[in-house]
Amino acid sequence: MSERTPTSTSHSHQHTNRLANEHSPYLLQHAHNPVDWYPWGEEAFAEARKRDVPIFLSIGYSTCHWCHVMEEESFEDEQVAKLLNDWFVSIKVDREERPDVDKVYMTYVQALYGGGGWPLSVFLSPDLKPLMGGTYFPPDDKYGRPGFKTILRKVKDAWDKKRDMLIQSGAFAIEQLSEALSASVSSNKLPDGLPQNALNLCAEQLSRSYDSQFGGFGSAPKFPRPVEIQLMLYHSKKLEDAGKSGEANKGLKMVFFTLQCMAMGGIHDHIGGSFHRYSVDERWHVPHFEKMLYDQGQLANVYLDAFSITKNDFYSYISRDILDYLRRDMIGPHGEIFSAEDADSAESEGAARKKEGAFYIWAGKEVEDILGDHANLFKEHYYIKPTGNCDLSRMSDPQNEFKGKNVLIELNESSALASKLGLPMEKYLDILGDCKQKLFDVRSRRPRPHLDDKVIVSWNGLTISSFARASKILKGEAESTIFNFPVVGCDPKEYMEVAEKAASFIRSHLYNEQTRRLHHSFRNGPSKAPGFLDDYAFLISALLDLYEFGGYFNTLTCFLSLHGSKLSCINPGCARLGAKGTKCSVLMREREPNVEPPPSSQQGSYLDVPQLLNIFLGNMDHSFKLSLQQLAEACKSVVKDLAKTPMALCSNAELAKGSKHGVIPRGKKALSSILCVVASSHMVYCHQSTWERKLDVLRRWAGNPKDLIEKQFLDKVNCTQFICSRSNPAGNRVRSLTQQLGSCSNPVSGMSTKNCFLSTLTSGNGI
Repeated sequence: MSERTPTSTSHSHQHTNRLANEHSPYLLQHAHNPVDWYPWGEEAFAEARKRDVPIFLSIGYSTCHWCHVMEEESFEDEQVAKLLNDWFVSIKVDREERPDVDKVYMTYVQALYGGGGWPLSVFLSPDLKPLMGGTYFPPDDKYGRPGFKTILRKVKDAWDKKRDMLIQSGAFAIEQLSEALSASVSSNKLPDGLPQNALNLCAEQLSRSYDSQFGGFGSAPKFPRPVEIQLMLYHSKKLEDAGKSGEANKGLKMVFFTLQCMAMGGIHDHIGGSFHRYSVDERWHVPHFEKMLYDQGQLANVYLDAFSITKNDFYSYISRDILDYLRRDMIGPHGEIFSAEDADSAESEGAARKKEGAFYIWAGKEVEDILGDHANLFKEHYYIKPTGNCDLSRMSDPQNEFKGKNVLIELNESSALASKLGLPMEKYLDILGDCKQKLFDVRSRRPRPHLDDKVIVSWNGLTISSFARASKILKGEAESTIFNFPVVGCDPKEYMEVAEKAASFIRSHLYNEQTRRLHHSFRNGPSKAPGFLDDYAFLISALLDLYEFGGYFNTLTCFLSLHGSKLSCINPGCARLGAKGTKCSVLMREREPNVEPPPSSQQGSYLDVPQLLNIFLGNMDHSFKLSLQQLAEACKSVVKDLAKTPMALCSNAELAKGSKHGVIPRGKKALSSILCVVASSHMVYCHQSTWERKLDVLRRWAGNPKDLIEKQFLDKVNCTQFICSRSNPAGNRVRSLTQQLGSCSNPVSGMSTKNCFLSTLTSGNGI
C-alpha cells in the first residue's frame, strides 16, 4: 500500500487563483500561477461573454512532462500571464477529469494539423467554438516556429480585426466534425463474413508494421499497445482453430517477441516493477518515465494471456511484477487504486528544479558503490557504462539530457550470462534479485515523483480485471517457480482481495444507489464530472471478471443496475462517450477513436455484450434484452468502415456472432475440489472469456446465508447457468455441465470433469 502523503500547501504564495478550490492534482498544480485561471464551467464562459474576449483553453494532466515545461516557461511568467489576463479568459482542464472536453478539442487539433498531444492549447470563441489550436508552444520564437507570446498577439489581432471570419471558420470546423462523428448507424444485420474480414485486415496491417528486430508494431516512439497484442493473439487463435497452425504461429511469435523486448527494455522498471508510458526510441530503451494506471492494468492482462498460452513463467513473472508494484505503490488506504506517477522529480532534496527520469536513472559509479562485489555482474546484465548507456539509438537521447547516466536494459538472455560466469541459473537470478533490492532501497530515499492520487473509475475497472484474472490464472504456475525481487511471490488469491477492495471503494464512494449513476473520479470526494461511458463499460467488465473468477454474486446484481445506466448514456444508434442528462457544455459527443492505449468505451461496452447475452437468454425483461441487442448492433456497425475499425471491436464482433460454450461445475464435494476444477478452466487462453463459473450456486449446499436471495434472483431472470445446474443434481460428485447459448449437454463427472473443461475451452467451437 502506498504510504506517500500529499505535498503540503500550507506555505504562502504570491498568486492564488480559482483553481485553489478544485480537487484535481493537475488544477492544483496551477493554483498559484500568475495566470487568472478558471476551471471549466459557466463562470468562465459568462466572463468571456461579458468581456467579449476569446477563451484560452489549456488541457493536460498532472504527470505530463511537457505540461510541466509549458507551465514553467509560460504560465509562471509574469509577462505571459499579463497577456493572457488582459486579452483572454483562461481555462484549465484536467483531461483525466473531463475526457469529454479533451476529446472534442483534441479531435479538432488532430483534424486541423494532423497530430495532437498534451498540453493541448486551444483558443475558443465565448460560445466554445474553436478558433485555432496546437499543443506545446515555447515562450519565444525559435527555430522558425512562433512562440507562445507571438501566438497570443496574433490571436488577439485576428479577434479584433477578422472576428467574423475566425468565428465562421470555427463553426464550420465543428459542423464538419459533428457530421463526420455523429452519423447515425443502422441496426441492420452485418453482411456475412464482415467481422472476420475486418479482423483479418487489422491483423495484416499490424503484421506489415511489425518490427522484427526489436519487436512492437510501428516505429518510434513506441507505445505498449495491449489492444493490438490482444487482437493478434485472438487472430492467431482463430487461425489455429481453422487448421492454419503455421500462420497462427507467425502471429504468436510476433506477440511473444514484442512482450519479451518490452520486458527486457528500459520501458520496464527493472528495479521497482511496472512499465513507463512509452519509449522514445525503437529499442524500447529510453522511456518517457511517467507511469499510467491504464497501462499497468492492460499489460498485466496481456502477460497473463501469454502465460496461459505458453505456460512460460517469464510471462507470469512480469504480470506479477506489474501487480506487485501496484499493491506496493498505488493502492490507497481504502483499497482505491491511484492514477499515475510523474516522469519528473528532483535530483536531490531541496533541488529547485525537477528533471525527467531523475528517480529511475543511475550513474555507473553509484551502482558500483552500492553493489560492491556483484557490481560487475549487474552492470553487464543491464548494460551499465561509466559514460552512460543511452547510446543504443540516435533517438534515445538527442539532447544529451542523460549524459553519464544509465537506463537499465537487458541486451542478453540471463541464461547466456549465467553460463558465461559459470553460475547455476538459480544462483544467478538470486544475485540479481539481491542487487535490485539494494538499489530499490537506495532509490526509495530519493525524492519521489509526484503521485496523482485521483481515482478514475474506468482505469480502476481495467486494473480490477487484471487482479481478478491473475488470482486464478497464476494457479497454473509450477510449484517449483522461484521469485526474485521486485516480485513478491504471494499466493494468487491475494490478488482477488485487491480486486474486491477496489470494487468496494467504487461502489461506496463513486456510485449513487438512488440514481444508479457513477461519478467519473474521486479525490477528497467525488468529482463534479459524471460517469462516462468508459467508466460504466470497464467497471462492468471488472464486475463480470470478479463474478467469473471469484464467484461473487453481489457483483452480478451490481453490474445489472450499472448496465442499465450505461445503456442510458448511449445515444441510440451510436455508442459514444457520454453522460446522458447532464449539463456539461460540450459541443458534441464524439464516437471514440482508438488512438490512446486505453481501449475505447465502445470496445469496453462490446466486451460485455457476449457475456450478458450468454448469462441472460431466458425470460428477462424484454426491453433490457432489446437494449443489449441494440448495443451489440451499434458496436458491430463500426466494423463496416474497415479503415477506421477499432481493433478490439474486430475480434469482439467476430466473437459475438459465434457459438458460446461454458462449463458449469456442481456438487456437494469439498469446495477445494470444485475450485480445482474451476481453476483449470481459467488456465487456458480464451479471448474475453464468456464462461460463467457459478461458484455461488455451488456454495448453496454449504449453507451460505445469501443463497435464498440468489436463488430468487436467478429464478427471476431465468439465468441459463442456474437452469442447467438446477436440472442436473450432482449428489456427492463434482459434475460439469457444458452450456451452449442457453442449452446444456449431458453432465460429466469423476475424473472426466477436468478434461471436460479443458476440451471445451480449447475446442474451436468454444471460443
